Amino acid sequence: MELLTAAQMRAIEQSAIDSGEVTGLELMERAGRGVVEAIFEWRPELAEGERSAVVLCGPGNNGGDGFVVARLLKERGWAVEVFLYGDEAKLPPDAAENARRWREMGTVEPVLSIVPYLPFRDRDIVIDAIFGIGLKRPVEKELSSILRLWRPTSWIALDVPSGLDADSGRLLREDCLPELPGLALADLTVTFATPKIGHFLADGPVACGELAVADIGLRKGDLFRAALSAYPRRSDLVTLARNSKEIDKKSKLAPQLALRHKYDHGHALILSGGMGRTGAARLAARAALRIGAGLVTVGSPADAMAENVAHLTAIMLRETDSMDDFAKVLEDERINALCLGPGMGVGHRTELLMKRALAAKRATVLDADALTVFANDPPALFALLHERCVLTPHQGEFGRLFPDILEKLKSPATTGPAYSKVDATREAAARAGCVVLFKGADTVIADPSGRASINSAHYERAAPWLATAGSGDVLAGMITGLLARGLPPMSAAESAAWLHVECGRHLGPGLIAEDIPEALPTILKRVLDWTPPPRNGSSDHDA
Repeated sequence: MELLTAAQMRAIEQSAIDSGEVTGLELMERAGRGVVEAIFEWRPELAEGERSAVVLCGPGNNGGDGFVVARLLKERGWAVEVFLYGDEAKLPPDAAENARRWREMGTVEPVLSIVPYLPFRDRDIVIDAIFGIGLKRPVEKELSSILRLWRPTSWIALDVPSGLDADSGRLLREDCLPELPGLALADLTVTFATPKIGHFLADGPVACGELAVADIGLRKGDLFRAALSAYPRRSDLVTLARNSKEIDKKSKLAPQLALRHKYDHGHALILSGGMGRTGAARLAARAALRIGAGLVTVGSPADAMAENVAHLTAIMLRETDSMDDFAKVLEDERINALCLGPGMGVGHRTELLMKRALAAKRATVLDADALTVFANDPPALFALLHERCVLTPHQGEFGRLFPDILEKLKSPATTGPAYSKVDATREAAARAGCVVLFKGADTVIADPSGRASINSAHYERAAPWLATAGSGDVLAGMITGLLARGLPPMSAAESAAWLHVECGRHLGPGLIAEDIPEALPTILKRVLDWTPPPRNGSSDHDA
């Protein structure tokens, strides 16, 4: 799936218009028809009988789309009322033409003439075509009060619900007002060509309700070249599911797979905490093994050896009580991926082990305690990191390493495009000099070059039951296992995050962290069994 910013979407539309490929009026007509089709697909019963709608149009081209929807519904026999926010004389030319066409069928009243405490509760639907992706300022209070109260009428937003910033998924509000603005939460949001970044970040998924994408006939290649990616490429997932080696160097499956042995698929080392704190490392180790690392070893303090050995079978165990012990383990150059942090504690031992591990310059995942032990001196950690590292913070850990960046992200969004989680993760990756995976239902992954992707667990991919103890440790182990198998850090983080959510969706409510690695064989087999649809575009990206 490809995601666009508001500016990218407008540029692609304007390029198509300038090239003569399509006119602005044609795009509005396609958008309006796409909205009507999406509504009937969402609620098929609306296509039958006498129905009613209120259409709220705004001062820009989103309002022009609304006028088209009003006309199309009226042509189907609906009772349609249209209200305009703004001055009709100042509408853009294409929107003005669609307003004129609507006036041949019905009237246009000012939105602000609506009495807020008398919402249209008996209408079938309300169409929000006020601002769309063009909003750059908070919704004024009077309009807010109208938008806030229109429930329980089914609410359909065009592109994004009015009040939501399409680039960040944040609600725009006045800096002096701590409360949320009068955002009308949509039951269905219909966007055009491809989703926008804000549909998957922050408040976006809650505000949008269900999300539908209407095809308006723009060239897919133009969209893909401009877009941020959401989820990894399926071709990469198929390659890792087939268990090939050196995925960052070889694009096709080698014919000699049957002749390979375990060391061809990498050796991951997971460091454990002390007695009573070993479970997190074992969760990570199990995930690394299940995702295909040829060998996995847990490095354990002496006091936790008996505790770990009682639980480990296929996973090997080495004592790493001292720096000398750890150095001896690292003498095995076949160990090509490390995971530090889960359950290790935030004492001096963890700091020393991290310094020694990072000096080895092997692919390394830093999670949990490894992200907290340097909380008082983040620059000291950044000086140790290298380009083969992956940091996996949740919001609290992110704030310990990047307090100024998190402060920007949490400050009120007063203008659009607002500072987003994508912006924050890119800035953090550039500062750290390595891949950063900023966890959450709206996980964002970025590398120092600015490449970024979103792994969203929203809409049909929602998996809230992943918010359980140990789930993050499993994700860290999955990334480590993929690093051991040869994936570069960015691809390993993207693929692991996607597979993590798919495991959660497969398992469903009631899952615990121990279940997640055991679901991996099923999910990887689904990837292999997937049959791609026929190609009808110029891009090689897969949804």
